[in-house]
Amino acid sequence: MSNIKEFLKHEASGGVLLMIATILALVCQNTFLSEFYNEFLKTKFTISFGDIGLSKALILWVNDGLMAVFFFLVGLELKREVLEGELRNPSQIALPAIAAAGGVIVPALIFYIFTADDSFALKGWAIPTATDIAFALGILSLLGSRVPTSLKIFLMTLAIIDDLCAIIIIALFYTSELSVLSLGISSLCLIALFALNRYGVKSKAAYLLVGAIMWVAVLKSGVHATLAGVVAAFFIPLSFKNNPKSMLKEIEHDLHSWVAFAILPIFAFVNAGIALKGVGLNEILSPVALGTALGLFIGKQLGVFGFSFVAIKFKMAKLPDGVNWAQLYGVAILCGVGFTMSLFVNGLAYNDTDAFAYTDKLAILIGSVISGVIGFVILRVFSSERKENLD
Repeated sequence: MSNIKEFLKHEASGGVLLMIATILALVCQNTFLSEFYNEFLKTKFTISFGDIGLSKALILWVNDGLMAVFFFLVGLELKREVLEGELRNPSQIALPAIAAAGGVIVPALIFYIFTADDSFALKGWAIPTATDIAFALGILSLLGSRVPTSLKIFLMTLAIIDDLCAIIIIALFYTSELSVLSLGISSLCLIALFALNRYGVKSKAAYLLVGAIMWVAVLKSGVHATLAGVVAAFFIPLSFKNNPKSMLKEIEHDLHSWVAFAILPIFAFVNAGIALKGVGLNEILSPVALGTALGLFIGKQLGVFGFSFVAIKFKMAKLPDGVNWAQLYGVAILCGVGFTMSLFVNGLAYNDTDAFAYTDKLAILIGSVISGVIGFVILRVFSSERKENLD
């Protein structure tokens, strides 16, 4: 259980930094620092090799570049969990998989109900389907030994499957016009990664170099660049013959701290700067804002708990050991903490424009905060102190 303990520790600690980064972003955007903050986000950074180069604003380097590293880590976690972890046994993943499906379907339906008459607004249907694993586990960790380990593993597994759903949604629904040349280069990189894996190449640098080239090609292709991180991760070898070391686990271990303590807080800082001036009740009650906030708070809990309840009652799955219905409901509410993933999908849906005067981002913050507070209270009330050891 040491891997689970380390995972929970990183995600919980990272959740605290996310909160700090969010508060800093809000302060910067709504004080005398506003102009400096916005100019800072627009600062151009260029990387070039001869006549070939990339020049992007800071916020795009974060959203397209650093988040590709985040999704690379997600891909590594998915592969490890499928091959030897919680996702290996179908009976273990039945409940979190069904719950994750409900957590995508119901929030999307609620968002659709509010925005069906506006084709542009409707592009954000996937915004409330996301769960922020760092924030959710961070809140759960505040309860310490009051919640059973099985409940933490359930939330962790659900969030990982939720990330997989997000990857599929981004691939299918948030791609622009495709470049045949760039896709061709990406395909060659895939073949190269397969060959490296097939012939047991033990050089991390080789995989990372090909992965970096594929990231640039995917960035230019019209497919969102973060998907390159996921695909590259699937080709990292878990193990080699006659070698106890695991390249995948080593890279995953090295990246966890960088993602939890640097990449996600930086992402939150550059994306959570919501201008609150001029935002009134009418703006908060706009279709996109309502669809987002209610999708996260109401949709997530209805979807996760409702689908779980049906699955358990019809013997398709069972409650995690030591977990009661109230605790399961509390975790279902916690899944409404979308935050970083919701902000990320929001940027893809509306092309990082301020089309809704920040109310779309504000709704993400409102829905996530309410979900976090209510979920914590319910879990606090219906959980008692216990002794458990993750080692």
